[in-house]
Amino acid sequence: MSDLSPLAPSRWLSTTLAVDRRSYIASGFALMIAKYAIEAVLVFALTRVIWTPWVFFAPLATMRADALADVQGGLVDAETLLAILAVLSMPFLAIGLSMSVRRASDAGFSPWLGLLFAVPIVNYAVMLALSLAPSKPRAPASRPSLAAEGIDRGAVRAALIGVLAAAGIGVGVVFIASDRLGLYGMTIFFVLPIAMGALAGYLVNRDRDRGVGLTLGTAVAATLVTGGALLLVALEGAVCVLMAAPIALVAVCIGALVGRVIAGVTLSSASALPPALSCLALLPALAGVEHAATTPTIYEVRSSVVVAASPELVWNRVIAFPELAPPTEWYFHSGIAVPMGAHIEGTGVGAVRHCEFSTGAFVEPITRWEPGRRLSFDVEAQPPPLEEWSPYRHLHPPHLDASLRSIRGEFRLVPLEGGRTRLEGSTWYTLSLAPEIYFRAWSDAVIHRVHLRVLEHVRRLAEADAR
Repeated sequence: MSDLSPLAPSRWLSTTLAVDRRSYIASGFALMIAKYAIEAVLVFALTRVIWTPWVFFAPLATMRADALADVQGGLVDAETLLAILAVLSMPFLAIGLSMSVRRASDAGFSPWLGLLFAVPIVNYAVMLALSLAPSKPRAPASRPSLAAEGIDRGAVRAALIGVLAAAGIGVGVVFIASDRLGLYGMTIFFVLPIAMGALAGYLVNRDRDRGVGLTLGTAVAATLVTGGALLLVALEGAVCVLMAAPIALVAVCIGALVGRVIAGVTLSSASALPPALSCLALLPALAGVEHAATTPTIYEVRSSVVVAASPELVWNRVIAFPELAPPTEWYFHSGIAVPMGAHIEGTGVGAVRHCEFSTGAFVEPITRWEPGRRLSFDVEAQPPPLEEWSPYRHLHPPHLDASLRSIRGEFRLVPLEGGRTRLEGSTWYTLSLAPEIYFRAWSDAVIHRVHLRVLEHVRRLAEADAR
């Protein structure tokens, strides 16, 4: 047992120091209190909201989002604040994973058990078990270092094995969870990259410690190979892969550092891989449980423009408008569905509006018809939100049908002084991609730009009519 204090930062950052029960419990409480204090001060300073312990311990990100749903007048909006909190959580996650795998090893379990620290809800049971399990004396693991052995002739082979193994696991789990089961959640976009990184980090360091540089390089290479393989086997398109890349790269690097820790506390490489593969095999089931336990949240995106025309003139252009000019904005050339025109069949409640996009038409039964004031509609059918870039034609992964669903929409016309009108547009939608904090930033931005394309077109037409 080390003579270091249970709260010594060197114990938190070590790759080999054992973590006994006392150190695990003491460090866990200290880090928890520090994280809560940082979050509570930050939330109050930016929003004047009291960040209660109940919200802090909420296992799901949606519960935290609900606590900030009514934030108004703060220095930042709720989405930005949640993103800041997520970034601040990364160092605590890395330390928690490292200490959990070393605590599992100290208790006589497979260190791979500590990876469950990254799984919401399950992590509480894992932390409790690791806090109760007694230490089991064992001989310290010993591996040669690069400094002791000189030239490392097996580095390329070890890195190649790490890349291929991690990429193989990544493609296999994505195929089962997304293509077969249609599941796109935290398990796929965050937990899986952590597991891939841990496997790559372990394999590159299992016979000797090859350092942080090669460990991270191997994990990043595995992520890039996985993305390329998903394109080649037509499981995903380039747009989705590029969107997922930033969060996957952060997660895979955290996992790689933890994998290096696992290699440092593992006595026998022969006995380490079966538990690792068992943990990885559970990922599709974990994705299914996550999907069943998640209730879709309805979000609203609101945009507006000021029109130099009366509400009556604006109304005539809202209910139907001629074809728009081809888009010039770069983001509309990335495959995102582009609004092209709209027409309406009938008048009043019960009429059906058809909004044509580059990927197809939205079918929108009218639910509220107030000429010059408000037009509300449900979305009965919608086209794919984007056309994926791919080496293959007509690629249509499952997420194009279910990941982003428009529920309803509305135009509001507010009269202003001088015969002007503020034209507001809202879309309510659900998102079946997680972490929602990350992917909602993308979806909100895209919907806002779609709104502005339509609203600006209506503005130009109405102002021309007024002239």
